[in-house]
Amino acid sequence: MNLPLFIAGRYLFAKKSHNVINIISAISAIGMAIGTAALIIILSVYNGFDDIVTMSLGDVEPDILVSPSKGKVFVPKGEMFDLAYDDPRILNMSGVLQDNVYLGYDGRNGVALCKGVDMVYEEESPLAERMQEGSFNLHKGDVPLAVVGSALAFNMGISPRFLSSIDIYYPDREKQFSVSNPSSSLNMRKVYPEGIFAINSEIDADLLIVPIEIMRDLMGYTEEVSAVEIRVLPETSSKEIKKLIKDLQKAGGDEYKVSDRLHQNEALYKMMRYEKAAVYLILLFVIIIIAFNIFGSLSMLIIEKDEDIGTFLSMGASPSLIKKIFILEGWMISLLGMAAGVVIGVALAFIQQKFGLISMPGQFMVSSYPVHIKLTDVLLTAASITVIGYLIALLPVSKWLKTDREVRSA
Repeated sequence: MNLPLFIAGRYLFAKKSHNVINIISAISAIGMAIGTAALIIILSVYNGFDDIVTMSLGDVEPDILVSPSKGKVFVPKGEMFDLAYDDPRILNMSGVLQDNVYLGYDGRNGVALCKGVDMVYEEESPLAERMQEGSFNLHKGDVPLAVVGSALAFNMGISPRFLSSIDIYYPDREKQFSVSNPSSSLNMRKVYPEGIFAINSEIDADLLIVPIEIMRDLMGYTEEVSAVEIRVLPETSSKEIKKLIKDLQKAGGDEYKVSDRLHQNEALYKMMRYEKAAVYLILLFVIIIIAFNIFGSLSMLIIEKDEDIGTFLSMGASPSLIKKIFILEGWMISLLGMAAGVVIGVALAFIQQKFGLISMPGQFMVSSYPVHIKLTDVLLTAASITVIGYLIALLPVSKWLKTDREVRSA
């Protein structure tokens, strides 16, 4: 039998002579439970919002992006692209040509990122599911069409219900800029708005999608693209995607840069990770403050059990044994609170994830708060609170042990 654990358990559940110790211990355990549950729930909600951001970006950003290491454009030919065409894990490949352009529409002007896409993109892009108005079509017979981000459409008054064209301007690479007549140095093409999509505020305010031949006419290219977007089969694991990227990069050499979705938007994903870490640390600090209740209750318990300590010492118990008893008791208070908090937190998060009881205010892309429970978050929370509980329990016991040694040496 583990004697220190047995005695600590008896002390924890036995009725104390000073009822205030029971109350403080109960408050400590409840506080730890609430803090643990809150940490798990908030991290799970944060995961849910991360999933929404990742999913929405996935409608615009491909699983794999091939871009030139130097320069702005390239012709998609060679060993790497032959390998990609034959790979069974790849769902589709599409060439894109994009750059910033100047827009004119019905008397209004603006700047946008114009993305020219090929027929594969037009037919198979998941962006078709994110249309707010109109449809995802870029051709109507010989007439070139365009789809526009919702914020850009709002700012410029663009609507697929009107007959006005979107005039796209881009500098002519073969002409020198004329100060006296700037328009003569620009290429211009007309497209007609066919649909409006919504992804997120940043993309919606900037992106215009047109047929790739329009962008090639504007930029003076024939076969060139600025990138090749590759989408893999839905069942492809992240490990297989990494292997595919490695194979493509090896085949393409230093001439190309092959990026997964994380590295296509590295700054955003880093910011999301840092925000989650900040939320975790703030809540953990709150739990540390709550845990100091354990310090108070354990200090009072040591004072109350002074007679018992003397009896143990006279029976031959070592100070280290006494230390273990009270550390275990303080630790058990935090562990009980942590265990209850994990159960409550996971249960509430699961209920929200399954049934969506708490609704999102306003008009959002989801009706209820998104929740995604991750085992790593639960384990990290449990491990952190276990360590905090042990360290907090160690403080009053170490103080007693130091005082006891000073008394003995005197």
